[in-house]
Amino acid sequence: MPKMEIMKRPVEKMGGDIKKTAWGAIIESLITLALGIFLIAWPELVIKILAYIIGVFFIVKGGYQIINYFVIKGQNDFFNNDLLMGVISLLVGVAALVMGEELAAVFRIVVGIWIIYEALVRIDTAIKLATARINTWSYTLILAIIMLLLGIFVTFNTGAGTVLVGWMMILAGIAGIVGGTMFIQHVNQIIDKITKD
Repeated sequence: MPKMEIMKRPVEKMGGDIKKTAWGAIIESLITLALGIFLIAWPELVIKILAYIIGVFFIVKGGYQIINYFVIKGQNDFFNNDLLMGVISLLVGVAALVMGEELAAVFRIVVGIWIIYEALVRIDTAIKLATARINTWSYTLILAIIMLLLGIFVTFNTGAGTVLVGWMMILAGIAGIVGGTMFIQHVNQIIDKITKD
């Protein structure tokens, strides 16, 4: 087998792994967007069942990310935040299941903290993109800052009602979808920068 073909396979795998992670972030943003729409349409019903849905979703997501981190540990660590994200997801999921309907009282804070966390991960990605000299890092950073401001607003605005939190989730979801889509469009550039260094 030619040497060039042997080197091409790990690079293709890295590109696939990075795209898979980016698509996961887009799917999360779509779920956030959908939950925001449901929260606006049926606030009382959604609050009652959302705690259980959130609990199961974050436990499954956290477990997957922790397992994924240990399976690919040492490979493609450039964008691997799975262990931290997995632990936080598990904690949020367990808290949602244990607290049940009582989660409604702290729902705003939980959503705000999650949006802040997602924004910080995207800021970290923007810094990595800037380090790799990928031109779209500034757009990723701007979208992450918008998400961060939305998260701070939702977390610390005690007057934020359920419908307002729904609108903030919709905006955060849109920002995440746009950022993830822009990232996927530049995966080949990212791989080129990583492999040349």
